[in-house]
Amino acid sequence: MTALVLEEVTVKYQHRTVIDKLNWQVETGKIYSVIGPNGCGKSTLLKTIAGHLKPDRGEVLLDGKSIGSYSRRHLAKCVAMLQQSQDKLPEMTVRALVGYGRFPHKPMWGANRKEDEEIVEWAMAQTGTLPFAERKLSALSGGERQRVWIAMTLAQKTNLLLLDEPTTYLDVSHQWEIMELIADINRKYGITIVMVLHDINHAAACSDEIMVMSAGRMYASGTPEQVITEEMLGDVFGVKGLVERDTDSGRLNCLIRGLLGTANLPAGKTVKAT
Repeated sequence: MTALVLEEVTVKYQHRTVIDKLNWQVETGKIYSVIGPNGCGKSTLLKTIAGHLKPDRGEVLLDGKSIGSYSRRHLAKCVAMLQQSQDKLPEMTVRALVGYGRFPHKPMWGANRKEDEEIVEWAMAQTGTLPFAERKLSALSGGERQRVWIAMTLAQKTNLLLLDEPTTYLDVSHQWEIMELIADINRKYGITIVMVLHDINHAAACSDEIMVMSAGRMYASGTPEQVITEEMLGDVFGVKGLVERDTDSGRLNCLIRGLLGTANLPAGKTVKAT
């Protein structure tokens, strides 16, 4: 079943085209990663899917309906998004922040319902944040905070979860903890997940499908094996790399060996591979 369809989506900032005639389909219950160099339109893509930005041209369809036809409240019941960074931490407890995820479901001016409280408890339990539910966010480590933000989006109880750089600023150990948490949520509850990642190895290990963006367009879309190639690393990222399969885990691994000479960089090559 198709959860999300982008048809000829174009998004501009002032006079600059950030996403250019993008066509893409997201199937229900899968994990998708979007990779590409800085400034290629990855975060803009998530904001457009979430309804935070309106396409200048084209259409975003959620469950067969244009997201423009959804009210903000209804859309928030269908799509949850975790932004790339949280610059200013609110001075509140973990439980209070996770409770914000229930706002789209509450009656106007309504008090907390038992159902909301149970879902908040559930979201904290799934993310391992229940043991420090009464602690302030400022007292938590970076990895703990990221789990709390994910718990808040889970409490929103949507079928589509958008994550913009969920491992930003975390050390290697905590990065893999978050990636395993995301994969576990998908396996247990069948939530469709679309995430922007910088780490190609994370994308290869945790994704059913990967979409590579370059200069606002789709360079390639498909399984990790179809998409992550040495040619793609050169064309999109301008690096020499080795792609191999780990004998123990079976995962694809990318080893970056260095930059390509600037004279060898491709001039805006955009190829769609499916």
